[in-house]
Amino acid sequence: MMDTPIENIETLMSNAGEYLENKSELFKMKLIDKTSEAVSSIAEKLIMFFIGAVFFVLLTIGLALLIGYWLGHNFYGFFIMAAIYGIVGLIIHMSRNKLLKTPIANGLIHKFLN
Repeated sequence: MMDTPIENIETLMSNAGEYLENKSELFKMKLIDKTSEAVSSIAEKLIMFFIGAVFFVLLTIGLALLIGYWLGHNFYGFFIMAAIYGIVGLIIHMSRNKLLKTPIANGLIHKFLN
């Protein structure tokens, strides 16, 4: 038996409604997946940064004390290490777009688009 045109339209509307519901649910799931992936990646990087920072601080103190020992006064070592970090900071600041902004932006874009 053939369906009437009204029944066909009702079926089509029902299917379209289900499709839109499924599409919005899929969008929510993809958004949750990408967001959780980005947050976990940022958390991992922050933890690794903290561990690296502690390592660097302790290494710097050790090197400053060693240089100061060699030169006869501990504060000489700390001044020399401060000068080294000042120069490195200036170099990083001058090339911050190439070293920091672009890689971070590209990484975030890559995380959300893939």
